[in-house]
Amino acid sequence: MIRAVIVINDQGKPRLVKFYDYQPVEKQQEIIRNIYGVLCSRAENVSNFVQDSTFGPDTRLVYKTFATLYFIVIFDDSENELAILDLMQVFVETLDKCFGNVCELDIVFNFNKVHTILDEIILGGQVVEMSSSEVVKALDDITRLEKNPNSIVRVPKSISGWQGR
Repeated sequence: MIRAVIVINDQGKPRLVKFYDYQPVEKQQEIIRNIYGVLCSRAENVSNFVQDSTFGPDTRLVYKTFATLYFIVIFDDSENELAILDLMQVFVETLDKCFGNVCELDIVFNFNKVHTILDEIILGGQVVEMSSSEVVKALDDITRLEKNPNSIVRVPKSISGWQGR
């Protein structure tokens, strides 16, 4: 299970914080400070995998740096590190598709959209979608509904008969 997704800049300022296990705000801030301390002290030629005891003995951390941002995922032993790296890549690709070469300010000023994108990929700590094009389609549908709340969305044929089962 994914425990948290965090995006912080190279100065330690959190830009996106999403915990899937309840943590008090003080504990969240402590976790972010500890993670930033660990990441800043790591050499550039080491792996992006960190054994992390922040949530307990069975948790790990994977991070990836894009420009001035650290994308961090904390997860337990039920997840695969390489799959998490791929998940991070899908998240960043989706952000790029939505914002066009995403930067830190896009995340800061469009935090609702960024949270919606993350919720389309990860829900309740479980990965639900790994295709950036599918996430973009869902986001377009949500945007269309927000612009015209009285519109009727056509149900795709693939799911229209689910009640007859």
